[in-house]
Amino acid sequence: MTTISNAPVPASKLPRRIPYFSHALLIFLSFLAVFPIYWMIITSLRPAGEIYSPSPIPSEITLEHYVRAWTAIPLGRMMLNTVVTAISQTVFQLLTSILAAFAFAAWSFRGRSILYALLALTWLVPFQAIMIPNYILLTQMGWRNTLWGLIVPNIGSAFAILLLFQSFKSFPKDLMDAARIDGASNWGILWRVVFPNLRASVASLGVLLFISSWNDYFWPLLVTSRPENSTVQIGLQAFMSSDMNLWGPLMAAATIASLPVLLVYLLLQRQVIDSFVKSGLR
Repeated sequence: MTTISNAPVPASKLPRRIPYFSHALLIFLSFLAVFPIYWMIITSLRPAGEIYSPSPIPSEITLEHYVRAWTAIPLGRMMLNTVVTAISQTVFQLLTSILAAFAFAAWSFRGRSILYALLALTWLVPFQAIMIPNYILLTQMGWRNTLWGLIVPNIGSAFAILLLFQSFKSFPKDLMDAARIDGASNWGILWRVVFPNLRASVASLGVLLFISSWNDYFWPLLVTSRPENSTVQIGLQAFMSSDMNLWGPLMAAATIASLPVLLVYLLLQRQVIDSFVKSGLR
């Protein structure tokens, strides 16, 4: 008589199912994400007569579009303006959001919930609602066509405060109380105890803020009127018109404008991944 054993089968003897479909899907999605960047670079290197060619490989590589893009507009000055604006806005927004998020998470004071709710509501106010008052104020202060007019109105971000508040709130308060008992001040607790453990979250937020500032188009278009005081996003519009679009120089300028964002992500890639991993483990 045959007996049937109910003992579990060891995991090493179970048939392995190779996830070919999952790998193929990931490769396909990665290709969709990278292909527009590849096509932008290839278009910027094609000769003028092959701009509309469907071939993924150009018959000849030329730098004529880069030369034309660099000479048609003050691209170098625009890139410098954009770098200074994006870095300044990112640093100021990170600093103000770290201080505000720490205050909301570590301190208990009267009206904290109301103040936090009002701050959250300001995030829902569209930029168009405060655009005209900001513009009038900047004009009266003489900050039109200056970097101050691009930076100062964006030194604070409600989105950054709300995002960092969740990270600061999850930090153990027992460690902050222990540091306070040892004689550490609030400033010391923030920068010596809390901040080193949340560096990955701050770095990932910094990448998001930098990309948002780098891609900002409407506010620089409103504040600046001279090309030498504008950002690179305004310069890209110079190659587009109702009559024709200069796709070669446009793709060349777009490639140059994309390099700093890619560089920032590559430098902070590890911190961004660590932030996402830690967020998923909570």
